[in-house]
Amino acid sequence: MADIKVAIVTGAGSGIGKASAIALLNAGWTTVFVGRRAEKLEEAIAEAGDVGANAMAAPCDVTKPDQVDALYESVVQKYGRVDMLFNNAGMGHAGATIDEIDVDTWLNVVAVNLTGSFLMARGAFRTMRHQKPMGGRIINNGSISAHVPRPGTIGYTSTKHAITGLTKTLALDGRPYDIAAGQIDIGNALTDMAERMTKGVLQANGNIEIEPVMDVQHVADSIVHMAGLPLESNIPFMTVMATKMPFFGRG
Repeated sequence: MADIKVAIVTGAGSGIGKASAIALLNAGWTTVFVGRRAEKLEEAIAEAGDVGANAMAAPCDVTKPDQVDALYESVVQKYGRVDMLFNNAGMGHAGATIDEIDVDTWLNVVAVNLTGSFLMARGAFRTMRHQKPMGGRIINNGSISAHVPRPGTIGYTSTKHAITGLTKTLALDGRPYDIAAGQIDIGNALTDMAERMTKGVLQANGNIEIEPVMDVQHVADSIVHMAGLPLESNIPFMTVMATKMPFFGRG
């Protein structure tokens, strides 16, 4: 038990979270798959094959403090520690200008993308600070939108900019406790959420254009690399994106 490395991945039932959680399993990590729907988590673990024996499905709504606290209690009870958190769960919203977005939509996006990330990071930090040996790594999913917006994404973009502040502060506050914090900013990984890129999306000049995408496995491989570094080293920010997507020069 003392030799295992324990990772927690949120949003692990699909997309980037599922690919990353499976990649961590294949890299030797004991991995906790977190998401709201138990059946999706079990399906993802089954997809991992034999290494799924080292996985745990943990249904949890990351916006609920009591559920997050219970999650960490169950993981520590079962495995004894937490070595890595990939704070991946997130949501977008239909494209609209600020005056067209209702307050409930804003609050829902903030609850998942920002408050959920805060609660999960809070639980990881507390666990890593007090476990022996002390320390661990927190990786937040930023997005290209943590740098520059797409049209009509004020809720999503605001939360992703806020994730950058969360990452930087975690990296600073974690130093005395051997807690390393970093952020991965992802552009056009081909998941269900990003499939619309292949059909055409609104650009800053008003045109609708198809955008290049990349295999989500490249993101998963990047997470495994970041997670595998010794705690004396850190990647504060990594951008992995489809090479020809409109990022440089966006707008």
